[in-house]
Amino acid sequence: MTSDRLIFRQDVIGSRRLSNYWWAVVSSIGGIGFLLAGLSSYLHTNLLIVSDTSSLQFIPQGVALLFYGIAGSLLASYQWLMIILNVGGGYNEFNKQTNQVKIFRWGFPGKNRQVEFTCPLEDVQAVKAEIQEGLNTKRKLYLRVKQKRNVPLTRVGQPLSLSELENEGAELASFLGVPLEGL
Repeated sequence: MTSDRLIFRQDVIGSRRLSNYWWAVVSSIGGIGFLLAGLSSYLHTNLLIVSDTSSLQFIPQGVALLFYGIAGSLLASYQWLMIILNVGGGYNEFNKQTNQVKIFRWGFPGKNRQVEFTCPLEDVQAVKAEIQEGLNTKRKLYLRVKQKRNVPLTRVGQPLSLSELENEGAELASFLGVPLEGL
C-alpha cells in the first residue's frame, strides 16, 4: 500500500499467493505420479522411483491410475496457468490530481482480460466494511459509489484480519474524506 498526499494506491494480490504455489506443486507431483503409475502398468515397465507398479493389471487398476493422473495433471496445469496470468491481481488507485478512482484487475484471457473501473472521486459516498463470521467468514471492503453500487476493494480468498480490515478502511476513508460504514 503506497500513499502520498495526492495519490493513494493499494496493490491487490491475485493468484500469486503462497498457498496457490503449494497446491500447484502438490497437484503436479500427484498428477505426474499417478500418470506414470498408470503408464507403468500398461507398459509393464517401472517408470517410478519410489515403487513398482508395473505388475498391476492395466484393467481396472492401471486405467484408474491413468485417469487420476490425467485429472491431476490437468488440475495442476490450470493452477500454474492461473499463477502465470495472475488472475485477480491488480491495484486500487485513488488520485486527487486527476480526481479519479481507478480499480484494475487482471482477468482470464480474452477480450476482457483487463477489468478496469474508473469513476470521479465526487461519486464516492463511503467506504463500507462487510464482516460476516461463522463457517464462511467474509471480511471485505467495498467502495460505495452513487447509484448504490458497491465496488469490491479487497482480494479474493483468505480473509483479512479484523485489525487489517479496520486499518485499511479507516486509512482509505480518511484519505477520501468519506465515512467508514459497517464497523
